Amino acid sequence: MSGKIIIGVGDLAVSNKRGAELVTYSLGSCIGVIIHDAAACVGGLLHLMLPDSNLNPERARNQPGVFADTGLPLLFKKAYQLGAKKGRLRVVVVGGSQVMDASGHFNIGKRNYAMVRKIFWRNNVLIDKEDVGGNVNRTVGLEVGNGRLWVKTNGAEVKSL
Repeated sequence: MSGKIIIGVGDLAVSNKRGAELVTYSLGSCIGVIIHDAAACVGGLLHLMLPDSNLNPERARNQPGVFADTGLPLLFKKAYQLGAKKGRLRVVVVGGSQVMDASGHFNIGKRNYAMVRKIFWRNNVLIDKEDVGGNVNRTVGLEVGNGRLWVKTNGAEVKSL
C-alpha cells in the first residue's frame, strides 16, 4: 500500500511502504494509536472507538479495531508480521476528547484513554508522545518512510509530534 491510506472509525492499517501515509480523520472521543519502527520502515495506525469488546463481542469479532482490547493487539501483531520489533516502536496516542458529551456523563474519551494506558502498562509498552483530552477533534497522519507524524486540531495549523 503506497500513497495516502485512509483509516476509518474502528479500522486499522499497517504498511512497510516508504511512500505510504496513514491518515485518520475526526478523532473526537475515539483514540488514534500510531506506531512506527524506523529501522524496519513499518508504520501502523488504529482508530478505536470504544474501550471494551465485552460491550459487543460479535462486533469485536467482525471489526476488532472498534475496541481497544481487540484492536491494539491486532495493530501490533500486523506490525510485527512486517518486521517491526516491540523495543524499536515509537508509540503515539491522539484523541480521547469530550466532544459529544459536554456534561461528561459518559466520559467515552477518558474511558478509551484509560483502557489504552492499562493495556500498554500490562504489556510494558511506553507511550512516546500523546495529544489527548480537551474538547476538540483531531486528524492525524503518519508518513511511513520518514516517521513524520502530524496532528491537525479543529482545522487549525498542522503540528508535528
